[in-house]
Amino acid sequence: QVHLVESGGGLVQAGGSLRLSCVVSGSTYVVNVMGWYRQAPGKPRELVAHIASGGTTEYSDSVKGRFTISRDNGKNAVHLQMDGLKPEDTGVYYCNSDISTNWGTPLVDYWGQGTQVTVSS
Repeated sequence: QVHLVESGGGLVQAGGSLRLSCVVSGSTYVVNVMGWYRQAPGKPRELVAHIASGGTTEYSDSVKGRFTISRDNGKNAVHLQMDGLKPEDTGVYYCNSDISTNWGTPLVDYWGQGTQVTVSS
């Protein structure tokens, strides 16, 4: 059974920093793209950033220059360094990855349980 386990959320003042981490547990064969999404109250879930297995990254325009995504393929982990946080960054942050658990099996989308990030003004 594959699980994505997130950590690192919390409460921070505007301008502060937080670092989110997500580790894939369970047996995996391929861990493809890994990423972070967020959902603010009353809004749909949106992409924050993702990173391919080879290291190619993509960021939403709202976080470019402030957030940095990285991954450790040996540990099946992805991190999100968030600097210059703004109140509008508040929301539940979800880790996401598409993973194959065995040779010949398709990639399946997995989600973490979410971690709350609150930025006070």
